[in-house]
Amino acid sequence: METAKVKADIRPVGGEGRSLSMDDCSTTVLDINQIRQLVPHRYPFLFVDRVTLLEKGQRIVGIKNLSANEPFFQGHFPEKPVMPGVLMLEALAQSAGILAKLSPGFEPDEGREYFLVGASEVRWRRQVIPGDTLRLETWLKKKKRQLLIVEGIASVNGEVAAQATIHAAEAEMK
Repeated sequence: METAKVKADIRPVGGEGRSLSMDDCSTTVLDINQIRQLVPHRYPFLFVDRVTLLEKGQRIVGIKNLSANEPFFQGHFPEKPVMPGVLMLEALAQSAGILAKLSPGFEPDEGREYFLVGASEVRWRRQVIPGDTLRLETWLKKKKRQLLIVEGIASVNGEVAAQATIHAAEAEMK
């Protein structure tokens, strides 16, 4: 399915006009199959399982359910598994990429993707462990030529786990 088809298929569960709560993690606006059509990442490096809120051109809320079977938990750290902070940052970047692709004026040109090129104001505030549900909220701040700037917060049960300003550049997939 191409991106245009995914764009056309986006409808909140419950029908047109349904108001989606910012904290309604049970709602699905995009499922994993639609997400796979929008991002080039695949297991074990796909960190958005579903999207629960989408405001095109503004913000998105994605969800990553963390199982004890995640490959990174096996070595980070075996006795007390913790999600690496850089993977939380990557999850926010993937969420932002989905939002950009579905937002007029922000989407990358045909055959191109956004690549994470930097981050600022990065803070890690809470450990994320097996069994947690990571909520990924990102907001589009601006696009200047091929540079996209996004702010994001990753949280678990309302507690901020990580936050950052993300910088992504549009480039050709090789």
